[in-house]
Amino acid sequence: MSTKVCLVLTEKTIEKNLSALEKYKKFIDIAELRVDYLNQSEILYLRKFPERAGIPCILTVRRKSDGGNFTGGEGARMTIFARGLAFANSDPIKNFSYIDLENDFDSSGIEEAARAFDIKIIRSLHSKVPVKNIVKTVEGLPRFETDIPKFAFTASCLNDVSELFKASKLIQNQEYILSAMGPYGLCSRILSKKLNSQIVYTFTPEYIKKNKLEKELIDPETLEDLYRFSKIDSKTAVYGVIGGDVNTSLSPKIHNQGFKRKNLNSVYIPISALSSKEALDFANLLNIKGLSVTAPFKSEIIPQINSISEASKFIGAVNTLINENKKWFGCNTDVDGFEQALIEFLNEKDLRRYKVAIIGAGGAARAVAEVVKSLHGKACIFNRTAENAQNIAEKYKFTWALLDPINIKHLHAFSDLIIQTTNAGMEPNIDADPLNFYTFTGKEKVFELIYRPETTKLLKRARTSGCRVCNGYKMLEYQAYHQFKAFAGKEYL
Repeated sequence: MSTKVCLVLTEKTIEKNLSALEKYKKFIDIAELRVDYLNQSEILYLRKFPERAGIPCILTVRRKSDGGNFTGGEGARMTIFARGLAFANSDPIKNFSYIDLENDFDSSGIEEAARAFDIKIIRSLHSKVPVKNIVKTVEGLPRFETDIPKFAFTASCLNDVSELFKASKLIQNQEYILSAMGPYGLCSRILSKKLNSQIVYTFTPEYIKKNKLEKELIDPETLEDLYRFSKIDSKTAVYGVIGGDVNTSLSPKIHNQGFKRKNLNSVYIPISALSSKEALDFANLLNIKGLSVTAPFKSEIIPQINSISEASKFIGAVNTLINENKKWFGCNTDVDGFEQALIEFLNEKDLRRYKVAIIGAGGAARAVAEVVKSLHGKACIFNRTAENAQNIAEKYKFTWALLDPINIKHLHAFSDLIIQTTNAGMEPNIDADPLNFYTFTGKEKVFELIYRPETTKLLKRARTSGCRVCNGYKMLEYQAYHQFKAFAGKEYL
């Protein structure tokens, strides 16, 4: 069974929905007309929509209680369904191909009319919370053997998504639709084929942006152009980036372009998780071949993997995991990536004349400290937690200080090169500035590991003061090239 890509149409008029459909038609197989979004007057033109669309269409009137917009009574909803099914044509393309009815919807007339004209019934259940027995729930949805059960729920964590993948192996129905909603469910949309779900639901970029759902939903063009959805099959090797919030990471763009260039049957996806353990559990379940590791898992994941490179062991952080016969090997390409980007930024390979302030003491700061030490720089680790700063400082024979206005003179003393490694200022907390108490003189060189937004509040202040600045994109790019070689066994470029 091939998973069909569906575009959910949520415009207020038939004409606007048809325009959206035409814009993304080459990326989709079917369209879902969400009548609950239509203006009341537009319902008069409902029946002609499938013929004008020219592709199979789903008729849906989603209630507010199920996550939709419809607030009328069930009688009014039945009237809309009846209007959509009325005067069925002998040419199937002129009829709706599917009708979505919730599991508690009761109207034998509507159901009989749909079956009489070979319109498939999607029997759906939308839950705002996970359910304990997914298999039993899905198998209990159909009322007739031709019904297609659809189960969609909001995942509260990645473990919930793992349970969905486990259930997909046990469901007896030949056809079903599974969807994990919310930020933790985004990866399951991209991997719908691995779920054997008959349909994956996509939305227009305009709808996603308007409702600020970039971390939860995906548009059909991105699904195909970025993730090469049509090429994913049972043999596709899966890679990904794990972290607390990675759904808008640029890493998938870099790695998937590499896979496409090298003609590899592989896909790289974002995997947001509450903990490194549930991320690894998910990776093991899906036999994921390699992982990029980002905040906050770079150090905490080490005890959970099977082996680690000597360099990573010394640094105390990994950013790359390789699945070697179901055993995880960890290494760190942040060091090489940062060193390459830093040398390019400074146009010099020796930091002897620099006194460097390293802001932060997490996994990324450890890689930065390794590079500064190897290039013979003197550094001070500034961090809000003394113990973490002290641990890194002692390892590299650097000094340390609390990141606090009381240490402003100390920060000035190590301000030849300021390297900001924390997440402060990263989306969505773009107003944060870890050095808001510090006034730039214009003589500092400032390198910040954040790449989104391109210019943080801190970098903007530094640049306005006359400092040379650099964001983290080049580091991301260079470390990804090293990761790609570890994943694919081939050079990126």
